[in-house]
Amino acid sequence: MKFVTFQAFWGLEGSLLEKMEAAKSDGYDGIETGLPSEEESGTFKSALERLELQYVAQIFTSGDHLASFREQAERAADYRPVLINAHSAKDSMSESDQDTFFEGALAIERKLGIPVGHETHRGRAMFTPWATARLLRKFPELRITADFSHWVNVCESMLEDQEDNVSLAIERTIHVHGRVGFPEGPQVPHPASPFFAGELERFTDWWERMVEQRAASGADYATFTAEFGPPGYMPTDPFTGAPVADLKEVNGWMTAYARERFA
Repeated sequence: MKFVTFQAFWGLEGSLLEKMEAAKSDGYDGIETGLPSEEESGTFKSALERLELQYVAQIFTSGDHLASFREQAERAADYRPVLINAHSAKDSMSESDQDTFFEGALAIERKLGIPVGHETHRGRAMFTPWATARLLRKFPELRITADFSHWVNVCESMLEDQEDNVSLAIERTIHVHGRVGFPEGPQVPHPASPFFAGELERFTDWWERMVEQRAASGADYATFTAEFGPPGYMPTDPFTGAPVADLKEVNGWMTAYARERFA
């Protein structure tokens, strides 16, 4: 099974084409970003092909969440992504409304034939381990993008009391967002910091189980995007606003670490 790494464009400077070319030269297998504008669509398609980059398409539902999901997923399909990473529904929706959304989203996914990972993200339906587990038990076809940095922040713990729900989430993971969080925030200042070695090892254990699960399921690849973010995810100096670390270097370090551990 191949371990495939993607560069997140979130927070990076430069034009879309410049970022794509940099991702290729930096050795990434693909890129993860939102859908290009209509004006950039042609350039984006041709650059994906020319640079031989795989694509994880990010979509973000809003308003009428199911209609929003359908419109964006259908547009994403035009770029032939490896998978779609979706920020889906809202934490404030009733369970009944969430169920209606995911039932519809699964029908759209089956029609498009493209895997969808619904991200475990704050503010979304899958914002806690137990909310996610309820949905996963109700919908056996549902798959997730695992970003447990949100969960440790929301739960204000390293999820020691959530093993059953975490194990279920790992079983259903098809894509990993490699960001290390801690109980008081969704992002440590730098994953190489010795002050957060315990958190890094905890996340590494989870990621290892996800990769092993992908291999056991017969998957041809496991996908990983280091997705540390810019300020205000990235801590800053309180007086100058300067970030405490370089975003591109942080995600590069995280990618190299993951390749060494899992490739």
